[in-house]
Amino acid sequence: CEKQNIYNNFKEKENSIENLEKNLEVSKESYRELIEWPTDINVAKAKNNIIGKDNKMIWHLPEDLKHFKELTTGHAIIMGRKTFESLGKVLPDRKHIVFTQNPDFKVNDNNVEIVHSLLQIQDLIEGEEEAFIIGGAMIYNFLMPYVKKMYVTEIKEEFEGDAFFPKISENTWKETSREKGIKDEENPLDYEFVTYERI
Repeated sequence: CEKQNIYNNFKEKENSIENLEKNLEVSKESYRELIEWPTDINVAKAKNNIIGKDNKMIWHLPEDLKHFKELTTGHAIIMGRKTFESLGKVLPDRKHIVFTQNPDFKVNDNNVEIVHSLLQIQDLIEGEEEAFIIGGAMIYNFLMPYVKKMYVTEIKEEFEGDAFFPKISENTWKETSREKGIKDEENPLDYEFVTYERI
């Protein structure tokens, strides 16, 4: 019974990935336009690239939340449905673009747009100076090719979790800045704010 449950969970994730790939698929004609997206990534990750567990953030760093707010306020933020639900509320002064495979998912808020394809995302960020991809793991993976800059909070410890951020390749990304984060009673971990730009 346990083996069957593990197999069923694996097949469910496999099918989700296949459906996401299908929904995110674009024509060759559209690809050149898509790579000109004004999109950046904002993520906090552990030393072993863990970014969460059970659809929740594992650590609590007020300074990182402040950094996130400073970066994203006034801009569009792009995320998956589970990430949106984990926020617990609509964040002020930001346009929320939520990708989902569920055609029945609705949100009654003028600052939230529900999308089901890459081209819908493109239409919504057209004219934006900067838009931020904020998770989760599958969204990071599939939208990474359209990102030019990443703002990464690198936490200097390893954690157990079930969501991973893709490995940052030195052949694709160059580090352009690194700033040590404040460590105190409220922010008990060692961490740094690092910016990467596509080579």
